[in-house]
Amino acid sequence: MVDTLLDDVAGLLREAADRVVLPLFRHLDAADVTEKAPGELVTVADRRAEEMISAGLLRLRPGSVVVGEEAVADDPDLLRHLRASGDVWLVDPVDGTANFAAGRRPFALMVSLLTDGEPVAAWVFDPLADALATARTGEGTYLDGQPLHLPDGAPPMGELRGAAMTKFLPGPSRRTVEAGGARLGELLPGQHCAGREYLDVLTGHQQFVLFWRTLPWDHGPGTLLVRAAGGVARRLDGTDYHPADTEHGLLVAVNEQVWTDVHTTLLPT
Repeated sequence: MVDTLLDDVAGLLREAADRVVLPLFRHLDAADVTEKAPGELVTVADRRAEEMISAGLLRLRPGSVVVGEEAVADDPDLLRHLRASGDVWLVDPVDGTANFAAGRRPFALMVSLLTDGEPVAAWVFDPLADALATARTGEGTYLDGQPLHLPDGAPPMGELRGAAMTKFLPGPSRRTVEAGGARLGELLPGQHCAGREYLDVLTGHQQFVLFWRTLPWDHGPGTLLVRAAGGVARRLDGTDYHPADTEHGLLVAVNEQVWTDVHTTLLPT
């Protein structure tokens, strides 16, 4: 039997975008946007898309568990499944909710699959750009259906381009990163959408991205996409990232040399 999982989940994300997310883009009423925590927005699109995606994933893998961003907001105990046995889905129904709620791009729909606690597949879909990245452990990364491998070489320091979410960094670290950024070609402020940051690494628009906040649904999919394409995703202390980890800080780069160069430049010891 042919395994159609990558296509099946991709189709589910496209359907959720077409039926739920895009019809509400720039058509939200004031009552459609609320705060689930101080400064953390949620919209009816987030909730409806997560319900639709979750139901579809459970049909694809009966007996699996869905850990969705909005479901966790209601029941944080769901996070315990990220180290559990069996199949567990991570879902971010609208990554970049603040952008979406303000009527601006980018935003993305994201899913990853963990089996026995280890990430094994990932999907990131930017519906406005119609860009879809998928990956399975051992099978590589695909961008819009085409196999993708990140470059091996490292540009000169003055040509490196990437983003750093300095807004969330502690004060001393933020100042250190901003000072180090002056030695790079370009240090971008970020797009408030982790999914788009990962897509930009895959497409070559940037060679690295530095995050401080690392919620599992924001980074489970993208880190697997980058790793499966030959890139690197590690905590700031050099340990590998796992979605169940609760530490802060994550540096993603197109390859080992770029990761080392950026880490040494932005976060000197």
